[in-house]
Amino acid sequence: MSIIVGIKFKNSNKIYYFSPENIAFSEGDGVIVETARGTEYGRVVVPNKEVDDSEIVQPLKPVLRKATPKDDEQLKKNLQKREEALRTAAEKIARRGLQMKLVDAEYTFDCSKVIFYFTADGRIDFRELVKDLAAAFKVRIELRQIYERDDTKMRGALAQCGRPCCCTTHLPDFEKVSIKMAKLQGLSLNPTKISGVCGRLMCCLKFENDYYAEMYKKMPKVGSRAKTPDGEGVVESNDILKQQVKVKIMDKDGSFDVKTYDLKDVSARVHQSVEPDDSSDDEELKKLED
Repeated sequence: MSIIVGIKFKNSNKIYYFSPENIAFSEGDGVIVETARGTEYGRVVVPNKEVDDSEIVQPLKPVLRKATPKDDEQLKKNLQKREEALRTAAEKIARRGLQMKLVDAEYTFDCSKVIFYFTADGRIDFRELVKDLAAAFKVRIELRQIYERDDTKMRGALAQCGRPCCCTTHLPDFEKVSIKMAKLQGLSLNPTKISGVCGRLMCCLKFENDYYAEMYKKMPKVGSRAKTPDGEGVVESNDILKQQVKVKIMDKDGSFDVKTYDLKDVSARVHQSVEPDDSSDDEELKKLED
C-alpha cells in the first residue's frame, strides 16, 4: 500500500498521483511539484489517501511543498504575462504570414518556458517564428499544434444540450467515438445532429454505448418472427431505452395490427448483431470520427 495525493493542472481534467512526503493536504490546496515540463503549480483534488500499489505507477514523484502566498502571486503574474504573450505572438505570426490560428499561451511556473498552442490545416514551418519569439521573451519557446477537440477543450463552449462541453468539465482524455455508436443508439446520422462544437462526433456518444451494446444483443432482429402473448408476428422496431418491441400481428379477421410489447413478453430466435451495419457510411460521416 502507498499514500498518494491526487493533483490536477491547468487545462486538464486528468488526475496525477504524487507522493505527499508526510505532508497533510486538503482538497483545493495549491501545491508545487516537479513534472516532465518542469516546476508546476497544481491543485489537490484527492487528499492524502492509501491505495494499493497495483493502482499506481511507481516510483511516485514527491510534492515539493504546499503553495505559499508568494507562489500564488507568481501564478497570478504568469496569467497576466500570458495575455502579453498572446498579443506578441499574434503579431509575429501575422508578420510572417503563417496560416495558423493561435489558441492559447502558457508560462511554466518558473517562467523558464512559454508554450504556444495553435491549430492549422497542415504542417507549418515555424522555425523562424520560434527565433522571433525567443528573441522577444528571452526564454525557451515551444509551439504545440493541437486539433479540433483540443481547441474546444482549451477554449470552452456550450454543447447542444446547453451544458458546458464534457471535455472542459470532466473528461480526462478523449476516447474513440465512432459512427457505429450513433447507429447503435438509433440517432439521426445528420452530421449537424451528432457532432459537437469541435465539428467531430459528440463525446457523450461513448457514455452510454456499453449499455446500448448490451441491450442491443437482447433485442429481437427487426424483420424476424417473434412470439408474443397475442401470437406470432414480425418485429417492426425496437425501443432500447424503454425495452419495448413493436410487432406486426395478424388479427382474427385477417387484418394486421402493430402492437407494442415489453421485451420480457417477446420471444425470438434471432437477435440483433452487436455491430450495426456500417455499409452506408459516407466520407462526410467518416470525417466526424477524426
